[in-house]
Amino acid sequence: MYDVLYDASYRTTGDSVQRLKPTRDIQPVSEFRANAAKFIDQVRETKQPVIITQHGRGAAVLVDIDSYQDLTDSLALLRDLLDSSEASRRGELVLHEDVMQEMRALLRR
Repeated sequence: MYDVLYDASYRTTGDSVQRLKPTRDIQPVSEFRANAAKFIDQVRETKQPVIITQHGRGAAVLVDIDSYQDLTDSLALLRDLLDSSEASRRGELVLHEDVMQEMRALLRR
C-alpha cells in the first residue's frame, strides 16, 4: 500500500482553481493593445491568465510573473523526475552513499 502525500498548498475548498471567465479572461488583441496596463493588473490580482485572441483564435497568454515562475519550476521538476525514472529503468542510478563519498573526496582536495 502507498501513502499519498500532498504539500501545504493542496486545498479542497476556499481559493482553489478558479474557472476561466470568457468575458474577463479571453480578450481580442485590439482590446489588449488599448488596455494593456489594465490586463496586467488583472492577472496580478486574480492570478488567472488572460488569453489574447487574434482573428478569433488564441494567439497568446498573459500570466503574472509568480504563476509563470511556478509553472516553469514545476515543468523543470517534472523533467527531472522523468529523467530519473528513465535512468532507473536503464539501471543508471548511483547510490547516495557513493555520491557522498565522491563529494567528500572532492572537498578534501
